[in-house]
Amino acid sequence: MDDSPLDDVDRSILHQLQLDARQTDTEIAEKVDVTSTTVRNRLDKLEDKGVIRGYYPEIDYEKAGYPLHVMFVCTVDPNDLKSLAEQILDIRGVVTTRDLLGGERNIHVEIVAGSVREIEEIRNELADLGMTINSSEIISETQVQSWNHFYPRTGPDANQGDDTDDGSVTDQR
Repeated sequence: MDDSPLDDVDRSILHQLQLDARQTDTEIAEKVDVTSTTVRNRLDKLEDKGVIRGYYPEIDYEKAGYPLHVMFVCTVDPNDLKSLAEQILDIRGVVTTRDLLGGERNIHVEIVAGSVREIEEIRNELADLGMTINSSEIISETQVQSWNHFYPRTGPDANQGDDTDDGSVTDQR
């Protein structure tokens, strides 16, 4: 696998996908000012390198019939985190797990359910895996934005240092 850093074309393509992953290669190409073949080749490479791991719809669970959206904050032995991830995701209703570095509360488990009874069943299955549930919070709303550092910097200050680290290397004299 190639470990070369992303260039402006790659970052522009990623930014366009974050804005709307349903765009065609041709639509992205027009916005990035490259050919659709270039977009397809770059997407294939980004997928092969694991930069792009998938394309997922944003679902309104309440409108889909699952009005209860809950975040369990849990504690697990850090040595067991990796092995438990698959088991946790196999539990009906679990949509996301987030492993956290350090601390007692080291895993967040996001679930959706249609009833309080379903939440209790999920909670019991998590406990059966050896997890300690520290708290549970009802998620009211989630906002997500595109990380704008994928968009290439343009203008006279594009190569100037600033307080943000976008991972790029600049020539500072």
